[in-house]
Order: sequence, then C-alpha cells, then structure tokens
Amino acid sequence: MDHQKLMHELVEFRHSRGWDEYHNLKNLAEAVNIEAAEIMEIFQWKETTDQLTDEETTHLKGEIADTLIYLFYMCDQLKIDPIDVMKAKLEYNKGRHWKEDKNV
Repeated sequence: MDHQKLMHELVEFRHSRGWDEYHNLKNLAEAVNIEAAEIMEIFQWKETTDQLTDEETTHLKGEIADTLIYLFYMCDQLKIDPIDVMKAKLEYNKGRHWKEDKNV
C-alpha cells in the first residue's frame, strides 16, 4: 500500500470515529510526544537494544506505529506529504556539516 492510500485510510478511520474535532495541531503534537515517550519507556533501564524480548519488540512496533499515525495526521492537517518533507530534510542534511552547523 502506498503512503497516500494509507493516509486516506487513516483519515477515513479518524472520521468514522468522530475524532476530527480533537485532532488539531496542538493535540496531535502532544499525542506524538506521549507516544514517543512510550517508545523511550521500552528502553528504560536497558544497557543495549539486544536486551529486548519478543514481547517488547512487538510493543515497540505498536508504539512506533502510534507515533507515525499521529505524525501522518499532522501532515494531513498541514496539507503536506510526509514523504516529500522527509526527502527535503534528507537533501538538506546531506549538505550540512554537523560540527559547524547549529541549525536543524
């Protein structure tokens, strides 16, 4: 499935649940951070990622998906293509000199 079809399905799912009114940029940004914190929680107190159990890996996949879904919803609100912004950022990063460049 391509990302545009996925974006459409995500938006339709949100609409079918009546969540549109809650999905403003502020709320979505908060949700992204909450889900990202749940990713970090999986790694809390671990020395290496080699210590992940199968159950933790499954949990991690779910939290990554939750984070990406909220980011896709943000892209929808902003009317931007997530692949296009990642490509643009990659091209920008290719020209950066990490020790000298303080801008992100």
